[in-house]
Amino acid sequence: MNPTQIILLIASYFVVLIVISFFTGKKSSNADFFKANKQSPWYLVAFGMIGASLSGVTFISVPGWIEASQFSYMQVVLGYILGYLVIGTVLLPLYYRLNLTSIYSYLDERFGNYSYKTGASFFLISRIVGSSFRLYLVANVLQIILFDQLGIQFWQTVTITIILIWLYTFKSGIKTIVWTDTLQTLFMLISVGVAIYYISKDLGISGGNLLGYILESDLSKTFFFDDVKSANYFWKQFISGAFIAIVMTGLDQDMMQKNLTCKTLKDAQKNMFWFTIVLTIVNFVFLCLGLLLTVYAQQNGIDAHKDDLFPILAQHHLGMGVFVFFILGLIAAAYSSADSALTALTTSFSIDILNIEKKYDVVKQVSVRKQIHILISIVIIFVIIAFKYLIKDESVIAKLFVFAGYTYGPLLGLYAFGLFTKWKVKDKLVPIIAISSPILSYIISINSSKWLGFEFGFFILILNGFLTYSGLLLIREK
Repeated sequence: MNPTQIILLIASYFVVLIVISFFTGKKSSNADFFKANKQSPWYLVAFGMIGASLSGVTFISVPGWIEASQFSYMQVVLGYILGYLVIGTVLLPLYYRLNLTSIYSYLDERFGNYSYKTGASFFLISRIVGSSFRLYLVANVLQIILFDQLGIQFWQTVTITIILIWLYTFKSGIKTIVWTDTLQTLFMLISVGVAIYYISKDLGISGGNLLGYILESDLSKTFFFDDVKSANYFWKQFISGAFIAIVMTGLDQDMMQKNLTCKTLKDAQKNMFWFTIVLTIVNFVFLCLGLLLTVYAQQNGIDAHKDDLFPILAQHHLGMGVFVFFILGLIAAAYSSADSALTALTTSFSIDILNIEKKYDVVKQVSVRKQIHILISIVIIFVIIAFKYLIKDESVIAKLFVFAGYTYGPLLGLYAFGLFTKWKVKDKLVPIIAISSPILSYIISINSSKWLGFEFGFFILILNGFLTYSGLLLIREK
């Protein structure tokens, strides 16, 4: 497949998104942009959230993780189920009862303005870096397989990608995204199915024997109970998975903004229930894909590992059909994650930081929101370009979860303290606690092997949340 054909494929895909944006954005307003007027069908939200949750990180990094980590990631995924249960039964009822547009408004009501701004700021940092991680991975793959051949530099690739996303989200935001993410999730899942079909066929595995082949492989080992000190110890990953789900979905404006577009709390809870089931299955399918890719590379003596595994095999070894769907899946994964993140960041900055709903009239609010949308896009471009020089050899998903432990930890501590105690705190001191906790967590983490003979891994999120919670206890009002 030559560069011209790939460009046409991307352009055609983008045209479809623009058409959807046109029809959903005919009567755009801030109510549409932020909450879709609470008219989104729950089943569309549930399906679209799959793509936003998985993103290009799952599409590329999870299959590339199998060689080194086997199916241990499934321990984290099983922990997600517990986390999503907490979201559906504790957090969603709270958000709907308070009728929130930004979920961080809860911190204002519970503790005060400093806590509110602190929570929103940590989300902005977390989501800007997290979304940039995801887009960096996809942009880097597109750079290698397409734009290098056309003489287009990496910064231009990133800029083009963000501009395309901005074009179909700037008008109606979340109202458009509910529909475009549904389409993009479908494309991503089809691409994985096509890849599994062709690889298993090349390996001589019939459809009826595929699951048995996977389960019998040494690479499919899932549960690790042997070494409590290891980062992949079951209970460490399971509990971490539960907390990762709570903070990266339940305490994340990006993911919760979709849920808050449902008509009622009951619809939002149905969304979370089916989302949990489907996401668990889909993650298992991605791990199966990774196993097949790894076996294929080993049997054919192909030097492809980690984040390079799927792109190299799709482009050079698995045929035109797989490569076409790989490109579609990759783009779908990139856009489904980035478009909702861009909208959520715009929402949070507009409402939480600038307070546009209180400061400006309706016409001015729309104008300011559009300016913030452009500003956030520019910031993401610069952050992704910076990652090009910072990320070297680790799988991006590992870096993403470790980073999330530091930035979402204070949010975990704040919400846990707010929900499970009735104490007030000295609001002005909350930013100090929220900044100190990640620093202390980092110091403990890098020395934990020497001091404790223990590797925190993803568990750093829980340590960080605990330190934040403990700090809030020290500054509670008596």
